[in-house]
Amino acid sequence: MTTLTPYLTVDDAASAIAFYGKAFGAVERTRHPMDDGRLGHAELLVDGAALMLSDEYPEVGARSPRSLGGATSAIVLTVDDVDAVYTRAVDAGATADRPPSDAGYGRRGWLVDPYGHRWCLSSPAS
Repeated sequence: MTTLTPYLTVDDAASAIAFYGKAFGAVERTRHPMDDGRLGHAELLVDGAALMLSDEYPEVGARSPRSLGGATSAIVLTVDDVDAVYTRAVDAGATADRPPSDAGYGRRGWLVDPYGHRWCLSSPAS
């Protein structure tokens, strides 16, 4: 684990794990299904960085962006090839938001995953 690890709440954790694998090359480390059919906790690795997630648990305040009407934050994922990862994510089911473009700080593209989370794909200026 790194010092700061994102923990996402999604409305279909099993499907989200598959999406993050296709879109970002995430590898599943652990999955903890609950007796009620929901996924209580899962850990993925994306290029060595941890990403945790679970299904919604409104009874303890864990709600997804879909339940809340949108995401309140974004995840920045640094990649070598923004265009390739952006295309792969959109092909896997993400919604294009802002296509990859160059700026003084590097190349970035924004998208929204099928579960309502916003992602900024970024590669620093060389």
